[in-house]
Amino acid sequence: MKNHVAVGVDGSAESRAAARWAAQEAVLRQVPLRLVHAVDWPLDPILPGLGKQDVDRWADQALTETAQELHGRHPRLEITTRCPKGRPAADLAAEAADAALLVLGSRGLGGLVGFLIGSVALSTVVATNTPVVLVRVANDPDGPGTGTAAEVVVGVDIHEAGDRMLAFAFEEAERRGCPLRAVHGWKMPPAYAYVPFFDPDNERDVGRSVTHMVDDMLLPWRHKFPNVRVTTSVFMGAAGEHLVQASRGAGLVVVGRHLRRSPLGVHLGPVAHAVLHHAAAPVAIIAHA
Repeated sequence: MKNHVAVGVDGSAESRAAARWAAQEAVLRQVPLRLVHAVDWPLDPILPGLGKQDVDRWADQALTETAQELHGRHPRLEITTRCPKGRPAADLAAEAADAALLVLGSRGLGGLVGFLIGSVALSTVVATNTPVVLVRVANDPDGPGTGTAAEVVVGVDIHEAGDRMLAFAFEEAERRGCPLRAVHGWKMPPAYAYVPFFDPDNERDVGRSVTHMVDDMLLPWRHKFPNVRVTTSVFMGAAGEHLVQASRGAGLVVVGRHLRRSPLGVHLGPVAHAVLHHAAAPVAIIAHA
């Protein structure tokens, strides 16, 4: 049954922050927490003095120390550990498939706000349909980051089926008892750049129309979650930039995973890319249905 929260643990400061955030989330959901150690150690020849027994002992220590710390913070939280032996991305994706949520740690860009999403995290996000949350050290519940009472921000796209993303965002806002802010950015059709006598009223009319479409998209969810206070932010411009701005002071940012493939690899789309790399809050990535 997919009810527990899973978190990747490797002993780093980033994974410790992710584990604390995941434990807090598991308490909110009233579900167990699973700590997963998935590190691909290059034993030879890069680290010739490190044997398999040393790696296993280090992995056990990382899991034990993290579990002990979290038990101290949340005595009633059920915590289990796993140490799979395959490739990290594949192992984490397999763990995600059996969980309600997967949490991963991520480094900030140059010590500033934002995420540095590595190949393991990106490969894991791409390989699973389970919601994945990325957490930085600054998002540590005991650090300077935001807490569960701060608002949840969700990026909505009127051109995409966003039911899974909106369900996740509204559920998070309800269990946290916090407001939800829906953010949508729109652009005028490219043809308007070539209109010699552009009427500003057209822009206002399009803006009003888009706002109505966003409201219509949110209406069923407002009815389903009447206790969640919802605000909307509809603007003309790049959605990623405004979501990054909205992330300052937010408790969680929720974005959809719109994948596209190219000869250079897999890309998450410009909005998700911008939010993942520059958001000041934990980021939840939700696969579109």
